Amino acid sequence: MMQFYKNRDFGTFISDSFGFFRLYGKNYFKNYILLNGLLLILMVVVVIFGYRELLMQIFGSKISGNSSYLEDYFEDNLGMFIIVGSLTFILFVVLMIVNYLYPVFYLKRLAAGETKITMDDILNDFKNNARRILILFLGMIFIVTPPAFIILGVSYALVIILIGIPIMLFVFPTVINIVNFLMYDLFNSNRGFFESLSYSIRAQFSYANGREKSPYWKYWGSTLVVFIIMYVLTTIFTMIPMIIFFFTMMTTESDGNFEQNPFSGTIGIVFFIVYGISMLVSFFLYNLIYVNAGLIYYDSRRDLHQQVELAEIDTIGINE
Repeated sequence: MMQFYKNRDFGTFISDSFGFFRLYGKNYFKNYILLNGLLLILMVVVVIFGYRELLMQIFGSKISGNSSYLEDYFEDNLGMFIIVGSLTFILFVVLMIVNYLYPVFYLKRLAAGETKITMDDILNDFKNNARRILILFLGMIFIVTPPAFIILGVSYALVIILIGIPIMLFVFPTVINIVNFLMYDLFNSNRGFFESLSYSIRAQFSYANGREKSPYWKYWGSTLVVFIIMYVLTTIFTMIPMIIFFFTMMTTESDGNFEQNPFSGTIGIVFFIVYGISMLVSFFLYNLIYVNAGLIYYDSRRDLHQQVELAEIDTIGINE
């Protein structure tokens, strides 16, 4: 059984993140699929069909040479785009809430000593924390997202003059950690939204007791490494559809039909099926960074470390 409330260094964060899935991966992903599977499938289907239709129209407009072709198509199908766009937005919001908070509730139960966690347990967590989830959702949209986008946008713009590259390497993992800390702290403490946000920022740079050196570098480093690992893996999967598509374009004999609409035939079907699978794989891989974030958060809660240590001492006394 993994101990969650303990001091960890940079290397331990990485090894324990993978160790978590060795110990709990089967049950974790079983509940993840039961809770999230239908949402993932619906999201993938909506994105694939919408993306496919859009690409087909873009290719059609280029082949026909009609500059207003795409504009006319959008005007003629405005109602459909509104419905599909609304459905996609709702699915995306629900999917993001479930994806972000499922690891939070799962790790919280494990840290409390539970070993057999069911989907009903997680559903009860969502129901019992509905008010906090709404507060988190509104706070993320109106309070956290605007300044985060400004900071990341400025850093990205500075990439043009090269200085933005090292800035992005520091800013991006730090912003990710702050957001993840906010979610974990809001559901692992009695603090309100602004108190949790304040703690999430301060905890990146110092422990609450103020007696230990800054944990910033190990938090930043572990998040960066895990993100790079996840990014490489997701890129491999997302590149597969493009490789298949371009390989087919180079090896298929020209008959006019393929060039006119390469996404309408068999290759189009294969492309989007593989693309859908790569999307699903990406969603699953993102759990690695969420779990790593949880381990980082539990490292920061030195107050809970002390409670765990005292509980272990009391247990030893009882056993004797």
